[in-house]
Amino acid sequence: MLKSLIFFTRFLLLWMLFFFLERVIFLSVFYSSISGRTTLTECIAAFYHGLRLDLAMTGYVSAVPLLYLLACYVAGKHHIQLRWIKIYNTVLVVVFGIIAVADLNIYREWGSKINAKALEFAFRTPNEALASSASSPILQNLLFLAILIASGIFLNKVLIQDKISPQKSPFWIKIIYGTLLLGVNFLMVRGGIGVSTNNLSMAYYSEVLTLNHAAVNTEWNLVYSLIKSNSKHKNEYQFFPQDQVSREMQALYPIKADSTVKMLNTDRPNIVLIIMESFTADLTETLGQEKGITPNFDEMIKSGILFSKIYSAGNRTDKGVIGTLAGFPTMAAENVVKYTDKMEKIPALPQAFKKLGYHTSFFYGGQSEFDNYKAFMLSHDIEMVVDKSNFDAKDMNSKWGAYDGVVFNRQLQELNKASKPFFSVQLTLTNHEPFELPGAYKFGNADNLQKFKSTAFYTDSCLNAFIESAKKQDWYKNTLFIMLADHGHIQPKGREEIYIPERYHIPMLFFGDVIKKEYQGKIIDKVGSQIDLASTLLHQLGLDAKPYTWSKNLLDPQTKPFAFFSWDNGMGFIDNQQCVTFDNVGQRILYNTHPELKERTTELLNNSKSFLQQVYESFLAL
Repeated sequence: MLKSLIFFTRFLLLWMLFFFLERVIFLSVFYSSISGRTTLTECIAAFYHGLRLDLAMTGYVSAVPLLYLLACYVAGKHHIQLRWIKIYNTVLVVVFGIIAVADLNIYREWGSKINAKALEFAFRTPNEALASSASSPILQNLLFLAILIASGIFLNKVLIQDKISPQKSPFWIKIIYGTLLLGVNFLMVRGGIGVSTNNLSMAYYSEVLTLNHAAVNTEWNLVYSLIKSNSKHKNEYQFFPQDQVSREMQALYPIKADSTVKMLNTDRPNIVLIIMESFTADLTETLGQEKGITPNFDEMIKSGILFSKIYSAGNRTDKGVIGTLAGFPTMAAENVVKYTDKMEKIPALPQAFKKLGYHTSFFYGGQSEFDNYKAFMLSHDIEMVVDKSNFDAKDMNSKWGAYDGVVFNRQLQELNKASKPFFSVQLTLTNHEPFELPGAYKFGNADNLQKFKSTAFYTDSCLNAFIESAKKQDWYKNTLFIMLADHGHIQPKGREEIYIPERYHIPMLFFGDVIKKEYQGKIIDKVGSQIDLASTLLHQLGLDAKPYTWSKNLLDPQTKPFAFFSWDNGMGFIDNQQCVTFDNVGQRILYNTHPELKERTTELLNNSKSFLQQVYESFLAL
């Protein structure tokens, strides 16, 4: 009995030390980004606060060996072979090492730990996943992987015996002992005997979000995320009674007579919508004070209508595409586009224009099946989908697909042949990791910052070449060009915190001769979201926007100025006076522009919670 207990203790020690090493590596990688906002003592506290989830994951790992050991013990075997457990541990060490290193790279780009969405991304579109990882530090990844695997194998060799020979004991003692040991393992997995079972909140302890993420066991988080992703039958965000939520929503979306300011000189223009990859407001001189990165876009602002305080719905392209075309908000970690049966039920702009006789098209240099884009486009009346499969091999120099310049040229060719009027969408690609270019890098390519600025400059130049070529076509004078980003980005200002509003600040520009002279060069400084494009555009054209219940008309003076944005486990709410962001797991405010305004902070926080609750309720009802 004592020998089996010693074995179990050694087994637990192996995995607790392995998870300890994982956390050391995580903190060493991201310490520089948080060093100015915390203390060494608070960093060390991550190891203490992570113990419960480390024990929980160790409990999962030990379940099979423990059952085997107890079965042999109760059966009265004199010699219990454990070599297979060493092999079992070795396999898990390799798998967990890969997961831990992948987590570092995912966290660097997404600001969240590895989860079900990341796995879905990797397995559903492996080529795109590899392309995204190409900008990761390869030598550093290999070094950390080698350290984890070598350390795990060493611990396995030192701590785990090849066999044990338990002493004889009465059968009833074996049963009691086995039950107790299984009970201990169960409590490790569960998180103790308290009312609450293990969840992410158990590890959260700091106001610095990265430290909370460091405390969360990486493998446990992945298992937890996989389990949660398969149980989407109830609202995960129940903050208030439904009548209170309804009142909050009515206050945000008051029903008033339409007083839209018409800024276009036609009701039936051609529409060219360019959704630009990672084209954050920080890139522009107008909004981000960055000179020389987007000179052409900044020049277009002078004769267009710039919406200067627009925020993306989320931090991923799939959320940005749905937010832009369907006016549907994000739901923290979830996106309606993943659920085809629900996605097909929401309205989208291509449908509205197809009903009016518009020719509809979508252009993308990558794989259109990525993140279910193709299914969304085809189910919402896009007639022509042009993607990676439609380009020649000579144009496929990028790991993601065709460069923006090639795609812009193809779009121009197709629009020249298309029936009029048309509604055409392009999702650009080049300004995405690993930031590859067909030619010279304007700002160098020594690091990701230089590459990012260079690819943004390239996209800006491609956009300008497209517009200049379009000006020579007979359809140009009756065309409204709309440019906005899919989401913000860490660069070029190193905004690593996923919860600050600047990470979601994006430009939105209306451009073209269809804009009335008196409004050319106008800046709309009302806070809004990319999901507001649908209602704003449809109202300009005198079309029905009622199906787009979440989208606001930004060119109606009576519309309330606000934007909601979210990421995997948090959300933010911003209006013209204040911004508050909130961590759904830690149940704490992460960012507040005016913490001294207590009542207003509570108001915005309630708005944010009610918004997310109602959006998720609408999602479940689809």
